Amino acid sequence: MAKTIKYLVTGGAGFIGSNFVHYLYRKHQNIQVCVLDNMGYSANIKNLKSVMERKDFEFIKGDICDPKAVARAMKGAHVVVNFAAEVAVDRSIDDPQSFLRTDIFGVYTLLEEARRAHARKELKKFIQISTDEVYGQILKGSFREDSQTLPRNPYSASKLGGEKIAYSFFKTYNLPVVVTRAANNYGPSAYPEKVIPLFVTNLFDGLPVPVYGKGKQIRDWLFVDDHCSAIDLLVNKGVNGEVYNVGAGEECTNIALTKAILKLMGKDQSYIRFVADRPGHDFRYSLSCAKIRALGWAPKYGLTEGLKLTVDWYKANEAWWRPLKKNLDQRFVKGFWGSKK
Repeated sequence: MAKTIKYLVTGGAGFIGSNFVHYLYRKHQNIQVCVLDNMGYSANIKNLKSVMERKDFEFIKGDICDPKAVARAMKGAHVVVNFAAEVAVDRSIDDPQSFLRTDIFGVYTLLEEARRAHARKELKKFIQISTDEVYGQILKGSFREDSQTLPRNPYSASKLGGEKIAYSFFKTYNLPVVVTRAANNYGPSAYPEKVIPLFVTNLFDGLPVPVYGKGKQIRDWLFVDDHCSAIDLLVNKGVNGEVYNVGAGEECTNIALTKAILKLMGKDQSYIRFVADRPGHDFRYSLSCAKIRALGWAPKYGLTEGLKLTVDWYKANEAWWRPLKKNLDQRFVKGFWGSKK
């Protein structure tokens, strides 16, 4: 009989974390999943509705900065995947302190408990979810995992701090840490302040879509299920102490992305509103993903297919996003730096 593997998924009620939970149950048998989430603004218990009654699932409301909550959640865990973070660049510019607390001290708290779990010969892998934004911007070529890191906003700086602490626990305590740096994720159940769901839901309501500057910034767009498959692969094949870029190779400008969404939703370009640009806005991100591809990973979803799946999901789940959108800071709806509270 196969051994049951227990996963602790922190931030598992959020966008990527909840998608990863569902991915695990689709792809694996003989698993247990515990989600630890403090249910901050971007978390939604509805994201976990279909698994809440499973006997092999546990939900704990708690903060990764709280050692007691972390110890309870990590008990018996073989794999920890840390999605828990403060994640919005605009919010980090407005309020950097909360990002430093969660994205750095919270990671430290998890690692301290992971060190004890590893000493008990329970923990086999700790996956720290980071971001391509730790590199800063690149005008030509693509970042490799050994490229210089030059974060340009408090969010990316805090994420780099978290991954560096994780690496230090690998070197100092031999903790089995792997770090991922992923491109921009999109897909079902993304919080509606994010650009794709924001634009989609704005257009459902006949509202304009705010584009920073002239929309020339370039991003690589990774469908969330592809990110989940990469993490799942790294649990077993990722080399401890290593960093892995995860991207889809689907680069496009923000204005091209906007026009693609407009076309999918049958809207013309009169819905575009150019607004004041974000301070320190990175112009281009691009990742070389040869390292993880060498392990056998490849994305399944192109941007055209992924966008259609995403638009269809928001169309079918208005009851999910409508209450969130109602309470969303209007600066996001209108363009954060081009509007007032």
